[in-house]
Amino acid sequence: MITLFLDPDLSVQGYREVEHAARLLVEGGYSVDIVFTSRLKRAIRSSWILLRELNEVYLPVFKSWRLNERMYGALTGLSKTETAEKLGAELVQEWRGSLLSRPPPLTPADKYYPGRDRRHADLSPAQIPLTESLLDCMERTKPVWLDKISYELSIGRNVLVVAHANTLRGLVKIIDGIGDDEIQDIAFPTGIPLIYNFDRDLNPIPPTSDQKTVTQVHMKGVFLERPGLLKEAIKREVEWCSNVPDYEKVMARSNAGSMTPLQRSLSKLEAEREVQDWASQFIKAGDNEEDDGTDGKLTLVEEDVELLDPDHAKFEEDVSVEKEPVDEEIVISPIFNTFGACLSAMPAQSSVSGIGPTPVQKDSSLIVMIRHGKTENNKLGLFTGWDDVPLAADGVEEAKEAGKLLKLHGFEFDAVYTSWLSRAIETAWYVLDELDCLWLPIIKSWRLNERMYGDLTGLSKAMVKQRHGEEQFKAWRRGYAVNPPPVSSFSPQYPGNDPRYNKYLKDVRFSVSETLIRWIESKKFSLHRKLPKSESLKDCMERTIPYFTDVIMPEAIDEGKRVLIASSENAIRGLLMHLCEIPEDKIAGLEIPNGLPLIYDMNSKCMKLLDDGSGEDPLEKYNFGSDEAVSYLFKPCTNPDGSVEDSCDIRFFADDDLSVSDTELIESIRKPAEVIV
Repeated sequence: MITLFLDPDLSVQGYREVEHAARLLVEGGYSVDIVFTSRLKRAIRSSWILLRELNEVYLPVFKSWRLNERMYGALTGLSKTETAEKLGAELVQEWRGSLLSRPPPLTPADKYYPGRDRRHADLSPAQIPLTESLLDCMERTKPVWLDKISYELSIGRNVLVVAHANTLRGLVKIIDGIGDDEIQDIAFPTGIPLIYNFDRDLNPIPPTSDQKTVTQVHMKGVFLERPGLLKEAIKREVEWCSNVPDYEKVMARSNAGSMTPLQRSLSKLEAEREVQDWASQFIKAGDNEEDDGTDGKLTLVEEDVELLDPDHAKFEEDVSVEKEPVDEEIVISPIFNTFGACLSAMPAQSSVSGIGPTPVQKDSSLIVMIRHGKTENNKLGLFTGWDDVPLAADGVEEAKEAGKLLKLHGFEFDAVYTSWLSRAIETAWYVLDELDCLWLPIIKSWRLNERMYGDLTGLSKAMVKQRHGEEQFKAWRRGYAVNPPPVSSFSPQYPGNDPRYNKYLKDVRFSVSETLIRWIESKKFSLHRKLPKSESLKDCMERTIPYFTDVIMPEAIDEGKRVLIASSENAIRGLLMHLCEIPEDKIAGLEIPNGLPLIYDMNSKCMKLLDDGSGEDPLEKYNFGSDEAVSYLFKPCTNPDGSVEDSCDIRFFADDDLSVSDTELIESIRKPAEVIV
């Protein structure tokens, strides 16, 4: 099926291919600084899988419509095989393979018209393609290279581009200077990383003679693996598992195992290679008939200069399920962050039309705050702080349930803010996945990190209480201005020893003492920034509240955008302290439940909770802490004129207090809709 601007998700095989691609990058020692992808789900999910496997989910991800797959016009949603049978294979192949031929165009009235989809609502009618030739598609990608990717490369950053066959061909055409005729011989197999190295003038460096290389004609990029091996291995994996039981155990090993992420990734790669070696005996010339979704011809050149032609099938029915675009509202586009030149909130619309900030509906400004789902540290009662632990299995479910609840109540967002910690980023990701809006920008800032617990990091709260006494434990955990014991400069818990803060954090002054300490230790001068070795609750508030007032407010709230903030408990405490005017001596008594959406209405200055259909009073179901703190959090709401807003009352009303008609109405809402056949 021809999908182009449609948005089918990854198949199970596609998911496996991307995981394998990530492990190839890990094995090769490749690091990434920034990611560019399209606004289509299959590419965005692929970038997420790659970053998760690389243990770098905190990196910025720019999502641009210019990297979307080619627009096939009226062929959209049609089976390639059936279309070829009806119209003739020669004509359809001319549309697919020719550089200049365009398929018949869509019309704005067509159900597949991209202008119906909220993710493309920032584009003008002139920018929305109704049909594209291969050359049109490749020309569309040019501004991303000229204004974004080339800049990142020029300042020494490693760039990961996760996109689609024809938009990647457009980038390769620019990089290698490939002619119009020759580019038609270039193809991109799915799930195999293609690596380019550049000199200072951004000229691609050809692979050296001693490298084991797999490349294509006309290209200097190198594939990390011969295409086709993993596909054959996946086809025969069940048979392999029955012969080698340990394979299934290795591949199923979770994050809770004793292996490091690097060891786990490489062990899975080794297991996959064993299957590939075994499966390769079944591959015969011409067997690789799978359509990789490209209009090009994959002609590989390996180190023995043998030319291989996998002879991709031109038409093969694709049973992937795609969703019809939804007619939704306008949204901010994905331009980003707070560190580094390109990573700041650039006015990109001035140079790249359609990538920069866009208008949104200004019906009401909402902030939804969600404390991340549970981690294993939460469940074990450990101080976590800046320690980067992933969500536990039930934490993932909490995040998904939050997304489902928001979807049930019709919530939509225009921008998402989160920290640099995996548990918060994962929570935002799962919420957006449930809302079917992975294309939204996720803006990541260290200023939304959890409080830094210093030398308490990783220790059991019960252990600290037993060793230091109840009073000291309470002071460290809940005292507003009391710092826990600091970590040393060389502790693994010190952020200065974490590459993400060393390399990317730019908005903190340099530290003379840290610079001297590390100069003496390494005998090499390098500047080091003043990163926290311990934080009181007050210290945490002094970075989270200004980030909200100086960044989130002007960038999003003041523009009428609907904002989701996924972060940790103390970061959210700071935001609630500011928004709800909670006094310093009361804020420590506030508890934030994991995975519960907290809605703040900027118009009524009011906190709201959503009815989850359980019939339980949310103030009894969840622990929000002391009554004094709760009284500030859920104080009566007011209209702009100062009058009380009755609809904002969150007090729970039992069903037996309602009239019969009201009870029937509520029950009809709570019950799932019946399907009428």
